[in-house]
Amino acid sequence: MKVNFARLNHILIPTQAADRERWRNTRLGRALRPLGHFYEALTRDGQLVLMLSILTGAASLDVQGFDGHLFWAPLTAVQALSLLAARAFAMRDVTLDVALPPRVVAGEDVQFTITLRNPSSRAHHAVRVIGPFLTWDGRWTMEDVGLAELPAEGRASVSLTARFSARGEHHLDRFRAAAMVPFGLALGPSVTGSGCRFVVVPRVARVERVETPLGQRHQPGGVARVLHHGESMDLRGVRPYRAGDPVRDLHARSWARLGEPVVREYQQEFFRRVAVVLDTDARDVEPDAFEAAVSLAAGLVSALSREDALVDLLVLGMRAHELTPGRASLDATLDLLACAEPESSFDADAVVAAIGPFASRLSSAVVVSCRWDPSRTSLLDRVQAAGVGVRAFVVVDREAPSPDDPRAVNVPSLAVLRGDRLVL
Repeated sequence: MKVNFARLNHILIPTQAADRERWRNTRLGRALRPLGHFYEALTRDGQLVLMLSILTGAASLDVQGFDGHLFWAPLTAVQALSLLAARAFAMRDVTLDVALPPRVVAGEDVQFTITLRNPSSRAHHAVRVIGPFLTWDGRWTMEDVGLAELPAEGRASVSLTARFSARGEHHLDRFRAAAMVPFGLALGPSVTGSGCRFVVVPRVARVERVETPLGQRHQPGGVARVLHHGESMDLRGVRPYRAGDPVRDLHARSWARLGEPVVREYQQEFFRRVAVVLDTDARDVEPDAFEAAVSLAAGLVSALSREDALVDLLVLGMRAHELTPGRASLDATLDLLACAEPESSFDADAVVAAIGPFASRLSSAVVVSCRWDPSRTSLLDRVQAAGVGVRAFVVVDREAPSPDDPRAVNVPSLAVLRGDRLVL
């Protein structure tokens, strides 16, 4: 199994903003707070000068053998003067707001738009906007940007971009902005906004088309029921008017041609209602293979939503999540899949029990798994016995023999992660 060194490096740093704030309020956190404020008051150039001051100061202890004090004195003096003058560059009354999308695709750039509003009559110059410390899976692709001027009674916006690789809910600390002190070694008191929250969702596999088993059930309402109230019908033809027929169904052209009133006759639509089941049992499975399975589940929901199917049930492990059919189905699915965690057990009875209350309205179920064995075959048999068509996709990270069940096929994890076009 691969070792995630990036995560190990952050093992002592809480991932939730509330947990980090709780740590800051501990005795150790309060003791280190002045050091943190001092660090934030320096620009990157100021931090470099500080390191040079420490090195030259240490070397200057040998006054007779080294003239380092000639460098240490001016470096320290300039930095001290910059820190003392910092309060004169406070951006009073300035507010900071952060805008970002609620969902971010893993591995893709997310843009944070920082807007500064200055209601005062004083303009601020050389303003730096600085992003917070990121979680273990994040890295800045553009950070520490600046504004030449924040006009009086005006506003200005800048953008920072970052990239996150791990699925799940993310909480970032506050963004901050501060005016730069002359010499560029220190910053004035910072203006901060609120922290931000977003969800990193899995990549959607490029599933062009997916075939689900036949055996459609008759569903009143049709696809249009997702878009508006009332039942959606297909036009079957026209017939003579009978007392009690709705006046809006009268067909004027046929009435004029035949000389007697006729009305349109409709029949209810047929469509598929599908359940997507993600087997979260990841024992002896490489992390990339599990991520590919999550991505494939998202791709299946996306592909089915483009066809004449409604995905209204998502089963993660042994828990069923009912979805609202329609355009919001994919967003809800991505939010759920973002928090899918690998587990170390599989219980066919629990999965069947989760599907059971919905079986009467389902026409098919699609199972995504990282392994295949008799217990998975038993799951398909029991779901099919309830009148639901079944199909399974087994995500494999290397060449593997095809399952002995014709209802299951192998899908290479590399093809999913690479974004290959899949016709399943």
